[in-house]
Amino acid sequence: MTKKIHRRKKRNPTDGLKFTLGVGLVLIGLAAFLVLAGEKSSAQPQAVTRSVTPMEVNYPAPELSLENVHGAAESLIDYRDKVVLVNNWATWCPPCKAEIPTLQAYYETHTNDGFVIIGVEAGEPQSDVLKFVRENNMTYPVWIDLTSAAMKAFRNESLPSSYVIDRKGTVRLAWVGEISREMLEEYVTPLLIEN
Repeated sequence: MTKKIHRRKKRNPTDGLKFTLGVGLVLIGLAAFLVLAGEKSSAQPQAVTRSVTPMEVNYPAPELSLENVHGAAESLIDYRDKVVLVNNWATWCPPCKAEIPTLQAYYETHTNDGFVIIGVEAGEPQSDVLKFVRENNMTYPVWIDLTSAAMKAFRNESLPSSYVIDRKGTVRLAWVGEISREMLEEYVTPLLIEN
């Protein structure tokens, strides 16, 4: 019968020091986190603005006709007397979905000022888009774009992308990315009072 001999591992004199330093660094990190968290909670809440500033442009609105979610044909020319925000989006696109409540709220506030949003969904079947529209309480017009006609017409394949057309049919603003309410108020609202 063989006897196993357990030998004690020889301790390195720096092992204890490394352990102490590690614990100390963790405690310092924890203290810093708590201090910063306390400062943030005592400060006024800050609104997060994820929107970029729109690019000011000046060119005629493209001719664009598509079917809406109910199957009826619509065209940009049908809205010539309004300020129109064309929003290219998709049901699967996270920033597109994130901006929908902002767009919906702005639309509700300014629809009586001659403002309309046309949401152009990029590529999903009509039944899927209609379900999404209902679930998200979208009351502005939504068109179905199975062939990317809107993205081709505006020469931009990024989602979300938005374009503001004035009452005379000129594209005045272009966004790529999520739009904030502050940017809508700052850039679109002044167009509502133009003749």
